[in-house]
Amino acid sequence: MASATFECYEDAAGQWRWRLVHRNGNIIADSGEGYASRQKCKQGLNSVKRNAPEADVVTVDVPTEPDKS
Repeated sequence: MASATFECYEDAAGQWRWRLVHRNGNIIADSGEGYASRQKCKQGLNSVKRNAPEADVVTVDVPTEPDKS
């Protein structure tokens, strides 16, 4: 059994979100944004699954701002 599971769910505002839930019930990570459809939500979480295993961990003084363009 995996120690964590991705959940894709619709929030109260009708946006789709994902979260990674540990088997003890703690939320380890979440999408941080809402998606217009379940399909887009799943694409977002699959992108995290694909890209995160090789991601470096760095310490920063000032967080990077998301690109709003």
